[in-house]
Amino acid sequence: MSRIQGSYRPSLGTPLSPVPPEQTVAVTVVLRPGSADSADLDAAPADVTAVHTFAKDHGLEVVETDAAARTVRLRGDVGAVARAFDTDLNLYDVDGRTLRGREGTVALPDELDDAVVAVLGLDERPAARPRFRPAAAAPAGLTAVQVAKAYDFPAATGSGQTIAIIELGGGFGTSDLTTYFGGLGLSTPKVTAVGVQGAANEPGQDPNGADGEVLLDIEVAGAVAPGAAQVVYFGPNTDAGFLAAINAAAKATPAPAAISISWGGPESSWTAQSLQAFDQAFATARAAGIVVLAAAGDSGADDGTSGPVADFPASSPNVIACGGTRLTIDGNGAWAGESVWDDGANSATGGGYSKTFHRPTWQPATVGSYRGLPDITGNADPESGYKVVVDGKSGVIGGTSAVAPLLAGLVARLVQLTGKPVGDLATVAYATPTAFTDITSGNNEGYAAGKGWDPASGLGSPVGSKLLAALGSGTTPTPPPTNPPPPADADTTLWTATRSWANGLHTGANAKAAKAVLAWATAKDLS
Repeated sequence: MSRIQGSYRPSLGTPLSPVPPEQTVAVTVVLRPGSADSADLDAAPADVTAVHTFAKDHGLEVVETDAAARTVRLRGDVGAVARAFDTDLNLYDVDGRTLRGREGTVALPDELDDAVVAVLGLDERPAARPRFRPAAAAPAGLTAVQVAKAYDFPAATGSGQTIAIIELGGGFGTSDLTTYFGGLGLSTPKVTAVGVQGAANEPGQDPNGADGEVLLDIEVAGAVAPGAAQVVYFGPNTDAGFLAAINAAAKATPAPAAISISWGGPESSWTAQSLQAFDQAFATARAAGIVVLAAAGDSGADDGTSGPVADFPASSPNVIACGGTRLTIDGNGAWAGESVWDDGANSATGGGYSKTFHRPTWQPATVGSYRGLPDITGNADPESGYKVVVDGKSGVIGGTSAVAPLLAGLVARLVQLTGKPVGDLATVAYATPTAFTDITSGNNEGYAAGKGWDPASGLGSPVGSKLLAALGSGTTPTPPPTNPPPPADADTTLWTATRSWANGLHTGANAKAAKAVLAWATAKDLS
């Protein structure tokens, strides 16, 4: 038997009792790309067949096979699923809700060794939280139209483009959209809801809950790109549901110009297999020319934990991480000043360094050995937040949640004006630092802003017209010269060399050795 490592932190819930064996469980098996060719990332037919055989041998039903998304969905009662994957399923108390979850590893037969990236859906505890912050008082706020003007977004509406938005709860009503866009003097964009794995557009009449996230995303993206169609993908707030929504958006026809994600959690709250499966999905989207944008977090450098940690999915090297600032505009609506958003540990932009993903090639070597975030920042402080209409009520909401749809609207404008996808926006952005206003003041409760890229403000806030010029040139600018990264300590160097092996699938003595390496890395706070 081979095992996929994937322990969860105990803080995600209090164990209650075993799950009744007669309950039905749906499991998503995520497969590796079938080819090293970036143009063909589908699952290999042989891998799909192997999973089908495994399901038959263990009395599980094959519910759905999606080679393009590299997923096979299986279903069976708890007893059959637990035996098939050699794992214990228990009930947990999570914020007053009783949910299914697991601890430890998931086992697979040797014939699936290397083929399976992840097994998701065994755990139904929340995978992520929305990254928005309602204003505590009643500030005047800004509209996304005003912010776009201050950032010199090029004149366009996003006509002919599609923006995909990922949501894990809540919903929207047409009356809110009519009221909001009418108040801006704009036509209401076409907004379509798509549910995956049983989720649906379900407004909860709670302006400070998930509805606030959903309406913030739609209204900000629509105010920036009113001519773009929006497709809002609602998935269950589980690792399997989140991934299903992303895959649905990434393989949609027509392909969206951008995917906006305003939900996330500390890297330390995700399993290694989930991180790999999600990053693989983002790589597929990027290869298709789709820009994936994700909020970098709203609780400062520690992301609501006890120490510095990056927020995921923003920390994926195939995602543009969106950080937050406080923007000031003058009487003419022009940019007048900007600093890092920091209202305290529970209300500040996320940012820092991944402990999982290495620095992508498009980031300068001065960032270090690991992925640094954010990449691009934008107005997010609730005190300079965005005017919205949620569940019939007007208000002001901030958070890095707002920056992802803001930049998604910019991407829709850029694609309309250039006539081509801008999936490699990250490479162009880092090669063109003059297309950003460098933020040099403020901190995020852990890292200070400074000249050039930094883990509090990234490259800075966008100057849309300059980004358009860089993209419209038809060539990718040459990145500026960088210095080599600082030397890593011995433990980090060793873990860098062994991580991929340790997190792989193993049998016999190798399985024990991998377990020991993972335990060592955890004790060293490297994993």
